[in-house]
Amino acid sequence: MQPLTRGAVLRAAAALLLGGLVAAVGTTMHRSVEPWGLVLSLALVLASAVTVRAWSGFSALVGYAGGLFLVVQLLSQPGPGGDVLVTAQGLLGWTWVIGAAVATGLAAFAPRSWFRDVRLPAPPAPPAP
Repeated sequence: MQPLTRGAVLRAAAALLLGGLVAAVGTTMHRSVEPWGLVLSLALVLASAVTVRAWSGFSALVGYAGGLFLVVQLLSQPGPGGDVLVTAQGLLGWTWVIGAAVATGLAAFAPRSWFRDVRLPAPPAPPAP
């Protein structure tokens, strides 16, 4: 378990902001060019979630997920004119919301050994002539 230091809290706050940014970009772009906008948006979520976990561990990933889902849900609500970025009737909107959760879950449940920095043993010395 990672200790809760000032640096860990700042990294989690930065991850929260990154999650919000990724959600804003993904929510606006997932319908741009069907189906490639959705595929690229989900790839962005997965890549940034893995990066956050490798950068600062699980606590920052929780902050990232919080920012991601907060902004996705916020942008899924009807706007002042009644327009909606994520439609509940279409398969594309549901795939975006559930796919973002699955992509973040993949980063969360990936083996810890993938994100550990381990010093490799030195190669054996060549034999003396």
